Amino acid sequence: MAITPPAERPKNPRFSSGPCAKPPTYDLAQLSGAPLGRSHRAAPGKAKLLEAIETTRDVLGIPADYKIAIVPASDTGAYEMAMWTMLGERHVEMLAWESFGAGWVTDALKQLKIDATEKIAPYGEIVDLAGVNFDNDVCFTYNGTTSGVRVPASFDIPADRKGLTLCDATSAAFAMDLPWDRLDVTTFSWQKVLGGEAAHGMLILSPRAVERLESYTPPWPLPKIFRLTKGGKLIEGIFKGETINTPSMLCVEDYLFALEWAKSVGGLEGMIARADANTGAITAFVETHDWIDFLAVDPATRSNTSVCLKFTDDRITDGAAFAKAVAKRLADEDVALDIGAYRDAPAGLRIWCGATVETSDIEAMLPWLDYAFNTEINT
Repeated sequence: MAITPPAERPKNPRFSSGPCAKPPTYDLAQLSGAPLGRSHRAAPGKAKLLEAIETTRDVLGIPADYKIAIVPASDTGAYEMAMWTMLGERHVEMLAWESFGAGWVTDALKQLKIDATEKIAPYGEIVDLAGVNFDNDVCFTYNGTTSGVRVPASFDIPADRKGLTLCDATSAAFAMDLPWDRLDVTTFSWQKVLGGEAAHGMLILSPRAVERLESYTPPWPLPKIFRLTKGGKLIEGIFKGETINTPSMLCVEDYLFALEWAKSVGGLEGMIARADANTGAITAFVETHDWIDFLAVDPATRSNTSVCLKFTDDRITDGAAFAKAVAKRLADEDVALDIGAYRDAPAGLRIWCGATVETSDIEAMLPWLDYAFNTEINT
């Protein structure tokens, strides 16, 4: 018996987990104000960069005494910069429950070779957060982009901690309410929740992190691209738009557009609500289909951005091949692009639910997921 495909298609089939969908009102013509062909050190370029920093502060509610910098190499560059300049002063606890967090563990133990303890949980689970000692420095991802596992709301970072918290928030910023007073170093990239362009990262430092930078010199040499201090003092210009290397002013303009769009949908609160609504549509689908489930074991740790799913039907003999077939069918039908699981993750799907995705597109895509599953299981 032939399986009939759904009649309705998503208006935007882009559900990639990075780079992610552009804001719904996006148009290249909106970037015409970019100071192209001008030095980023000229007054117009510096003004745009500072505007990007301060609008980020405004939308995310970052405290006034925190420092914000635009740095090279996306979230990876920002987090590496933090690790290389601040770690080594005391023992470090490295927490990981997906591939990018595991990458930070590797860098700490094999590249920096610092005094560190690794705490790793398998995909779908999370480490014992209650057992973390915050007298140590603690490195963790707020949301595991490749596992769909985030820290739960109950995660309590003490105010009187002695160590620093270094948080990779690349797929959490603008979709989750980050506890800024408990985060000393926070990083993210423009290409995730805001749907910005790649290659630029954001580095956010608490006063405690600045104090560490100005009082501690790591024992290894630092390349120029990582240097945040000079003569034992923070290079303040970096946090006022005087970037370490040359940024793309077209990408900056793109980011400024995304920030203004975020404000137009209710700022951080509105962005969180949009992501929650998207994830809610998938939750309702999962609850009514017994052949699919979340990769995250504990509902309290389920991401509202990088939603990872697994197939649970006993008839599936080759999970990886089946998941790839479903993802390919959805892509061929132009209803869901780039939703295969991350290459290091268990077989399944990963559907981006960040705020730039419309809930109506998620709702239009899900019947196609049902169609693709039934078609492949009966092939």
